[in-house]
Amino acid sequence: MGVLHITDLEAAINWWRARSPSADGISACAEVRALAEVYALMVYYHDAQWEEQRLQGLAREAFLAWYEQTPDSPCIAICSTAQGDAQCKGCGRSFAEVRHWPELDPFHKRAVWRRIQREGTAWRFNRYAERSRDMPNAQEAAPEGGPA
Repeated sequence: MGVLHITDLEAAINWWRARSPSADGISACAEVRALAEVYALMVYYHDAQWEEQRLQGLAREAFLAWYEQTPDSPCIAICSTAQGDAQCKGCGRSFAEVRHWPELDPFHKRAVWRRIQREGTAWRFNRYAERSRDMPNAQEAAPEGGPA
């Protein structure tokens, strides 16, 4: 079972706010309101994560719409797992994560993205950062406050 992390929820809310800006500067679109309700509950209960099955209805649809516009894979086409490394030097994923990536759901994929961004050791985030910036949608994959 996957989880929704509060940082992904914030990113989804901000994406929807940019996509459907408020006409009057006060009201928010339905997707923002649905996601904000989940966000408010997470803040109220001091939860950084929300179980996937608890994300229902329009909030789930809005999250998945945001997810669909993010890069699917952190791969930068420099794979060291093929050379026997347990963790890829290029993207930071483990051999198992690389192997099973197509089968992972959006919530598990986002968990991997958060981990590799937090670690920041993969070449994607340092040595070849310009390569990942040149890939489509790379700006959405950039860690908060850091380079793409």
